[in-house]
Amino acid sequence: MQAQEGAVAVAMDQAVADTEMVTTEAAASDALLPVLLPIGGGEAMVEAADAVRSDEMRGLLAAIRRLASIVEEETTALATGQKIDFDDFSARKSRSMLEFVRLMRARMHLGGEVEITEEIQRLREKLERNRSILEMHYDAVREVASIIVKAVKDAESDGTYTGRTAQDGK
Repeated sequence: MQAQEGAVAVAMDQAVADTEMVTTEAAASDALLPVLLPIGGGEAMVEAADAVRSDEMRGLLAAIRRLASIVEEETTALATGQKIDFDDFSARKSRSMLEFVRLMRARMHLGGEVEITEEIQRLREKLERNRSILEMHYDAVREVASIIVKAVKDAESDGTYTGRTAQDGK
């Protein structure tokens, strides 16, 4: 952004210098009135700024789509019962999320773009589905763990310290 502002400032200084040169030349001949002539580079500057903005937008969209792809990959693996390396998915999601947050902070002016807003909404939906499936798996793991803990306690107990109700099956 600062590079763009610097380029605009240089172009504006150049426009002023070119205008001064034209008016000075005209004054020297005394036959012409001072005239401000447009510099053809103005449109090129706008196109260059649009190209930079377009590159920024493509970069931000790519980061959002990468994050969405990782989340979707994990969700699909969970839903289909594939073996999952949770550490790998966690690291990949963290790196991708960090990239996304950094790009969003640097390019806040792109936050109002319709395409970016739509991609973020799709990402949000994928994250919600992912959270739901992860929560379901977490609940299942917790339930299995409690069954195992109960079975271990029952296997280790010889009934010496349990109350009469436990021995009677109540």
